[in-house]
Amino acid sequence: MDLTNINKDRKNRRKGSLDLSTMVYGKVPPQAKDLEEAVLGAIMLEKSAFDTVIEILKAECFYVDANQRIFKAMQSLSQKSQPIDILTVVEELRKKEELEMVGGPYYVTKLTNTVVSSANIDTHARIILQKFIQRELIRISGEVISDAYEDSTDVFDLLDNAESKLFEITNNHLRKDYNSIDSVLVKAVQRIEDLRNQTEDISGVPSGFPSLDKVTYGWQKTDLIILAARPAVGKTAFALNLARNAALSPIRPTAVAVFSLEMSAGQLVQRILSAESEIWLEKISRGKLEEYEMKQLYAKGIQRLSEAKIFIDDTAALNVFELRAKCRRLKNKHDLGLIIIDYLQLMSGGGGNTNREQEISQISRSLKQLAKELEVPIIALSQLSRAVETRKEGNKMPQLSDLRESGAIEQDADMVMFIYRPEYYDVNANEHGESVKGETHVRIAKHRNGSLETIKLRAQLHIQKFVDEGVEGEGPGGGAPAWKPITPGGGPADNGGYRQIGSRMNDVSFDDDETPF
Repeated sequence: MDLTNINKDRKNRRKGSLDLSTMVYGKVPPQAKDLEEAVLGAIMLEKSAFDTVIEILKAECFYVDANQRIFKAMQSLSQKSQPIDILTVVEELRKKEELEMVGGPYYVTKLTNTVVSSANIDTHARIILQKFIQRELIRISGEVISDAYEDSTDVFDLLDNAESKLFEITNNHLRKDYNSIDSVLVKAVQRIEDLRNQTEDISGVPSGFPSLDKVTYGWQKTDLIILAARPAVGKTAFALNLARNAALSPIRPTAVAVFSLEMSAGQLVQRILSAESEIWLEKISRGKLEEYEMKQLYAKGIQRLSEAKIFIDDTAALNVFELRAKCRRLKNKHDLGLIIIDYLQLMSGGGGNTNREQEISQISRSLKQLAKELEVPIIALSQLSRAVETRKEGNKMPQLSDLRESGAIEQDADMVMFIYRPEYYDVNANEHGESVKGETHVRIAKHRNGSLETIKLRAQLHIQKFVDEGVEGEGPGGGAPAWKPITPGGGPADNGGYRQIGSRMNDVSFDDDETPF
């Protein structure tokens, strides 16, 4: 006996008998029949009325079935560039064999008698939309209630399904109206004036690295920034540096949200503490600290970081609906200024896509939409395919085509940055014979609003820190460019004195067209 099919049948029967959209407490579903007739009549009276209505309403927004069919006939006429009036609508309905279903020519003619002009058609259409959204909320709530009574329904699937349907209403029916250029010009001129009057050159969220900020002018609002590299190159360490630098910036301290799908919050905090206090990550992880190191940890690390507005979420398999809800709350409560996601390929779309490429495309589009909605930059970490490994020696710098699983990532991003370290490929000296230990190239391969540059940083991965090449001194982005690490035991350093533990993705073997999930 197939229990799965039995449960499905029982659920379908329950849904059929429990239609809460029509019988909750005996109430009639929200509707505006008179306004529906007025809108349809106005469309047939005035030529431009349909263009106004089509930006607000879809056929399913009409409560009366006859009105839905008439509006679809009007859409069909518009697509064929034919005029919309009583005669053309009646003829279109006759071709579709739906004229009698709507009440014949009499009903279509009657619609024009209910309205004099289309003067208030915009307001009428929005009221119809409001009633439709109310009906949809009732319908979705009814389905959620019905599913919640089923013991066989997974609660997380129920939550995900409810969020997905609610987001679909928002995404499909609550669209922002266009702006006239004069209103946008006022905002643009005001921003230019503000930038002229400010003393620093950074207009966005500071990265903490002067050479990088010189190209980007900080992370800009609404931008989606992709930070990509091969496993164990230092993506997470660099991203945490960006979070720490933004939150502790002396120019513009910013609230930062870090969503880690791979590492726990405790592990991330240890890395941030290591970078801020400049104490070995390995010693912090093992708790093998001398007394003076504990004092240094409190003075340079804990004391400063306790003031930073960094919010860490280590929910595994986070989907875009949960991410959106959490970011909205943080934006409202803490004026969130930067979002970092580690990393994109571990997210789930929550839309039921079986094709991984389509799911990644949906995720990248959703991240860009979220950046625009909240007006904050989003930095999403991404894996690179193994194509970079197969290229010839000396040509290991990542390219846009190396982004894993979807071209939509490249398409949706405002900026794509690659991290490349020569020593990752056992290149220990440059063409002049000089050591490249710790040398890190941050290549900006796509930049919608600026130039394409390659910035040189120096990685000190034993303390999970990156410093600007040639920039000395303490503080974000600063540090001694030439460093001589000491091993945790106090002895001489081997292989640069540090050990980098790679991502768990190193332990997974899969082809470029396959996914580990």
